[in-house]
Amino acid sequence: MAAHIRRRLRKGATTTAVAAAAVAALAASQAPAAPLAEGSMGGDQQTAGGESGGPEDGAATGNSPYYTDLPPLVTPNRPGSSSNLPAATGSAEAGIPASVLAAYKQAERTVGTTDPACRLPWQLLAAIGKVESGQARGGQVDANGTTPTPILGPALNGQGFALIKDTDGGAYDGDAVHDRAVGPMQFIPSTWATWGQDANGDGRKDPNNIYDAALAAGRYLCAGGRNLAVAADLDRAVLSYNQSTEYLRTVRSWFAYYQRGTHEVPDGSGVLPTAPSTPTPSPGGTTSPTPGGTTSPKPSPSPSKPSGTKPTPGPSKPGDGTTSPTPTPTPPRPTPTPKPTPSPSPAETFGSLENAGTGPLTATAGSTFDERVSVRARNALGAPMAKVPVTFTVTGTTGTVFDGGKKKVTVISKADGTATAPALKAGEKTGEFTVTATAGTTRPRTLTYAASVTARQADKIVRVGDKALVAAPGEKFADAVTVKATHKGVAVPGVAVTATMVKDSLGLIDNDKGPYFKDADGKPLRTLDLTTGADGLLQLPEIFADENPGTYKLRLTTEGGGSVVLELTVQAPEETAPEETGTPEA
Repeated sequence: MAAHIRRRLRKGATTTAVAAAAVAALAASQAPAAPLAEGSMGGDQQTAGGESGGPEDGAATGNSPYYTDLPPLVTPNRPGSSSNLPAATGSAEAGIPASVLAAYKQAERTVGTTDPACRLPWQLLAAIGKVESGQARGGQVDANGTTPTPILGPALNGQGFALIKDTDGGAYDGDAVHDRAVGPMQFIPSTWATWGQDANGDGRKDPNNIYDAALAAGRYLCAGGRNLAVAADLDRAVLSYNQSTEYLRTVRSWFAYYQRGTHEVPDGSGVLPTAPSTPTPSPGGTTSPTPGGTTSPKPSPSPSKPSGTKPTPGPSKPGDGTTSPTPTPTPPRPTPTPKPTPSPSPAETFGSLENAGTGPLTATAGSTFDERVSVRARNALGAPMAKVPVTFTVTGTTGTVFDGGKKKVTVISKADGTATAPALKAGEKTGEFTVTATAGTTRPRTLTYAASVTARQADKIVRVGDKALVAAPGEKFADAVTVKATHKGVAVPGVAVTATMVKDSLGLIDNDKGPYFKDADGKPLRTLDLTTGADGLLQLPEIFADENPGTYKLRLTTEGGGSVVLELTVQAPEETAPEETGTPEA
């Protein structure tokens, strides 16, 4: 058996000291390793809470052996640090080969994009990679991240390990009889067939490539909508990889150690775990594994009765005065155990929701948004997923609704995973609102989009009528001023219009004398904010003239760039000349 997959078991106080909640205790246990017990299947078996990431007893590795070496007592003292690390053993153990470290971090980024709710930490991948293969045998990989020779576990033939018959024809593991765990992350072929990834872009899904294997492990750990920032979800994820509480404690130990700090070392120079002896089945008969990891021989047949022993007399006949035997009760018919419902495959499991190219969501009051909210659903493998119900909800006070008048609609994703909401109809109130897309039931994924409704715009404003606007000093202008706002020739209701008394013909300089409006208290006001009516028309309030005669300007501007300057004249009315009277001729 290859040395890289062999495991050793820690006994007594050492195992007790390894507790997931106590990192210091985990790191402190450095007792010599014991050889693997015959028939061991990875320590105490424990299910993953019904949320297995894959097939084959819910374990990515088929519960194959693993390294049980623990981190050193002295741990790195600064998260993410590459300096001030402990000397000697601690510093060496904290080193991760460059390509292996790059693969873990790339997997974290990729999963963070397609499934951000999972919150996958690369240190968890590093912990599993350490336990499964010693970081690809200390970083023995080529420039593409592939191991020079396959990393293979023992044949899972039931002789001390799980029994998993061949599923790949030996394509991955070279064994056409039984499966073996393969590669730096030790996937069994059947699990790799479902979860395999091409993370290095070479067109192949290779379990012996650290980039492909790390991404596959990341997606596998995130299956079932897990949030790995939650301790219970993280535990379930690790147990789905190998159903052993000892395995969980060991991975947890390295996870905490790497969170304290790591540094990069050259490929091929990583620290290799200790390789224990190969476990073999007990001689003299078939053995079967027990929950404690030991084996028990089949019981021998019962010994024959010694000669000369009198047989036990049978029961007395009824009526002879002896006690009748008590009849043996008929045992109840056992209730058949229902077959468990198979877990959906990763391709059938909803994984994440992402933006499918939705642009800025802005529209003027009362108009239809040019942009529509669109999302893409992906399965647990990161591939587009069809037939996923996505619910879109509008939240806010602008009065915006979807086409049809609803604030909540549900759309089923198409073959490319996209689901596009109906067009949005802006309300009459300006301001901000949000559109939220939600999919999934167990742990829903959500995306929230910010949107806004702006005031209506007009690119042109004109005066209705052309009669000269004239008033005497101290009087009001007799004729009302009416204007019309339009956008591309169409009247626009509800457009904001600003009216300002100005000095120059361009309307750039405000005026402090001449015509004016009045506020609620009757005081002069030379700037007003107004709004056009339903027909786009606006009649200005009354305009008054002060005692200064002359020609003045009134500037009107709209949202959208429309502008017009009107002329106001303040002058005294012309006096009529008296008729001449003649003297009668003599």
